[in-house]
Amino acid sequence: MPIRTFQQLKHEATWLGPKRVVIAAAANAEVLAAAREAQSLHMAHCLLVDDPERLARVAGEHDIDIADMTVIAEADRDAAAHRACAMVRAGDGDVVMKGSLETAEFMRAALDRDNGLRTGRLFTHVAVFEIPGFNRLLLITDAGVVVAPDIHEKVEIVQNAIDVATKLGIDQPRVAVLAAAELVNPKMQTTVDAANLSKMAERGQIRGGIVDGPLGLDNAISMASAEIKGIRSPVAGRADILIVPSVEAGNLLAKAITYFGHGEMAGVVVGGCAPIVVTSWSDSHVTKLVSMALGILLTAPTYTSVRAS
Repeated sequence: MPIRTFQQLKHEATWLGPKRVVIAAAANAEVLAAAREAQSLHMAHCLLVDDPERLARVAGEHDIDIADMTVIAEADRDAAAHRACAMVRAGDGDVVMKGSLETAEFMRAALDRDNGLRTGRLFTHVAVFEIPGFNRLLLITDAGVVVAPDIHEKVEIVQNAIDVATKLGIDQPRVAVLAAAELVNPKMQTTVDAANLSKMAERGQIRGGIVDGPLGLDNAISMASAEIKGIRSPVAGRADILIVPSVEAGNLLAKAITYFGHGEMAGVVVGGCAPIVVTSWSDSHVTKLVSMALGILLTAPTYTSVRAS
């Protein structure tokens, strides 16, 4: 039985926890509120890498108790990012999380060749959405890391997303490779890439999921739209994962779901030696908490559905 709600996701993370979550530049009210709730739920023990005085001031101003959290003194925020990643690489943490840092700055630390989290795989961002009126979680990738992926990078983007979906208990996740048209057009590289990805999955070059494309957003998630357009596909209308053609498309789609569709998002970067929780500065502590829960879930070797409820 797959995880279908963020409540189930948080529940599963509490059973796996407490995991050590190392938060770089943690002196932020929403970050600390998420850390407080995660620790209260026993899904995490939070290690806060920041200036102790700054942490105490922010926590005091917002009445957040951080007394039972571990504080790692590091006043410089860039140094905090590198130290947090180095701690996780050394085995002193299970998940690393971005606090009050620019994503590019944080990812530079994660990609550091000496003390970062590289494994030889491509780092990709996977966003998981809980959308009102939608009967399942929806994954979108890549909306945050790979700017303009080529076909080789798209293979890794798809595989990483399938691996995340599998951890969410989705057996053989359905992957829709999105484009502006459903027919292959040699003049539209996104449609060619989509067709190639579909064939590569058929031949076992992408494993664990059912991949089809090119598909439009409408017929990827709506059976009615797929039927009207006469699209016969095991993915059309039932997609679990949407593969966007560029980071701009993914970012716009993610923000549209959040602000127009009132969806909640959990975001994580995968491909490293540990899950990397990356959320926007403007995200609420709820988004940061479910993102932390997603990162914790990804530390499990396999998903077991008996605990989710």
